[in-house]
Amino acid sequence: MRAMSEPSPTSPEAAFSPATPYRDVTCGDLRATDAGRSVQIAGWAHRRRDHGHLIFLDLRDRYGITQVVVDAEESPDAHAVASRVRNEFVLEITGQVARRMAGKENAELETGEIEVRAASVQILSEALTPPFYINEPDATTDESLRLKYRYLDIRRRPLLDRLLLRSALARAIRDAHHRAGFVEIETPILLKSTPEGARDFIVPSRLQPGSVYALPQSPQQLKQLLMVAGMDRYFQIARCFRDEDLRGDRQPEFTQLDLEMSFVDEQRVMDFVEAMIVDVSRAVVPDRPIQQLPFPRIDYKEALERFGSDKPDVRFGMELVDLAPVFANGSGFRVFDDALAGGGRVKAIVAPGMADASRSQIDELTEFARRFGAKGLAHVSLAADGELRSPIGKFTNVAAISAAAHAKQGDLILIVADADGDVVADVLGRLRQELGLRLGLADQNVLAYCWVYHFPMYQWDADRGSWDATHNPFSGVVPEDEKLLVTESGDPYKPSRQDPAGRARAMQYDIALNGWELGGGSVRIHKRELLERSFALQGYSLEKMHAQFGGILEAFDFGAPPHGGIAMGLDRWAALFAHQTNIREVMAFPKTQSGTDLMLESPSEPDPEQYSELGLRFVGLDAAESTSRPDAKQ
Repeated sequence: MRAMSEPSPTSPEAAFSPATPYRDVTCGDLRATDAGRSVQIAGWAHRRRDHGHLIFLDLRDRYGITQVVVDAEESPDAHAVASRVRNEFVLEITGQVARRMAGKENAELETGEIEVRAASVQILSEALTPPFYINEPDATTDESLRLKYRYLDIRRRPLLDRLLLRSALARAIRDAHHRAGFVEIETPILLKSTPEGARDFIVPSRLQPGSVYALPQSPQQLKQLLMVAGMDRYFQIARCFRDEDLRGDRQPEFTQLDLEMSFVDEQRVMDFVEAMIVDVSRAVVPDRPIQQLPFPRIDYKEALERFGSDKPDVRFGMELVDLAPVFANGSGFRVFDDALAGGGRVKAIVAPGMADASRSQIDELTEFARRFGAKGLAHVSLAADGELRSPIGKFTNVAAISAAAHAKQGDLILIVADADGDVVADVLGRLRQELGLRLGLADQNVLAYCWVYHFPMYQWDADRGSWDATHNPFSGVVPEDEKLLVTESGDPYKPSRQDPAGRARAMQYDIALNGWELGGGSVRIHKRELLERSFALQGYSLEKMHAQFGGILEAFDFGAPPHGGIAMGLDRWAALFAHQTNIREVMAFPKTQSGTDLMLESPSEPDPEQYSELGLRFVGLDAAESTSRPDAKQ
């Protein structure tokens, strides 16, 4: 144990440097110009190579790797200690910097021109043999093992680099917002439960027995209240929580950039966010070009027509082709004719160079389409010799299909028909994305941002018998569509599928990056009467909306400015910057697909005393379900 020294005056530069009592430089600092310098370094033994009287140690910390040479003739005591060292031992080494012998330099290391000739080696901490190789970052390792020993996984360069990139992203975001006059404000984690599209995580209150807090799905209402408070420009890198099924781009707890601005319209918010995104991208990944500036701005309906997706990957074409004009007088193929007669769609995409796809490949693509709701997948091949081949060729004019799709020799035309046009768009959109990746059509280094805007304000929820906000229940409506926010019956609390509200467009905008939804926002409703009308369409009685949203409704009575903002997934952004398809790869301590923390073994059963303090007991799911039935005895 080192003795505590008396405090002494020091410069801020010295206090903020990485120098400590165990080191005066890091393992990534030394260069050829440091030759002859006496140094003290500390870190983990990355590799050890024993050549008898010479022992080579690669010493690693997060800054880099330095080669250490321990010579039995120069430093016999240090050599004796180094003989005991194994991988991942924590060491403190003093010695002198020397240039490596000519031809022995390591061009892969920034410190590759030098080595440290050790005068002393001290073992600060011994280590067990790790459950996987730390010094072989490309070695295949089971993900559950990596998550269980995440603190070891973070020592490996690939994950370490991704976490450093994430840190740089957060810093660049903060810098951009502070330069633009935004105020960073933290909002509470313990909140009132409000419906925002997913289940809440709830926290029982000890001081208010029978009451619960909810962990925030987003700071939505609070940031709007900050606009009512006059803060004008707010941002936060916010922790959010949603109890929902997990996917590669979802975790139960995640981080988002949250921002709100006053006295703005859609154009102003999108302009700022776009400029901020460009600034951040160039700061964090300067070697990755942005495909198009300004970002393409695509109306929601146009996005579905062209790409079959409201988060299109615009790095490549393969846009959807409407075949209905080809069949204006009937196609002769019953599947197509029935779809069009039922008010549906017949659309296609053209896969370049796939005309010679095998039967098994076609079957696999057909199964892919069926998995997402298609009844089948028709295809037409335009062979290299110009011949058209198709199982539906005897029923319909495949030459007309090929011409309408602008197919070239060697192309494969894939066709989906359905009475539900949304199914056609979704299936072909997914096929387009899948084939774009398989065929290498998307430049993996390019950042292709685009905006999608003017989403439908509502979608009909048949189970609830009311409208549901497509994105955010506080989204504003396009001004010329405000008159549509009424029910057909005239009773605001009796919505129906035929209401004019179904045609209303929201002042909603999403930002997409390389086929991922990166963020979504809107200009909000800032008038109480209009917000109450919107909540009524969404099935809320006056009493319920006041119970759920009374705080923000009352605040609007005291003067709310026009305001809008956006929330962007920091985890997704970092993953896309790092060429990852799973956000777990850019999170220090993520959960598994089942929401479990393998490292700390959570969630776990609470102590009985914790239940007792909260006035709770666990009755089991079967008991809870039985007591919730209307006929159950209370």
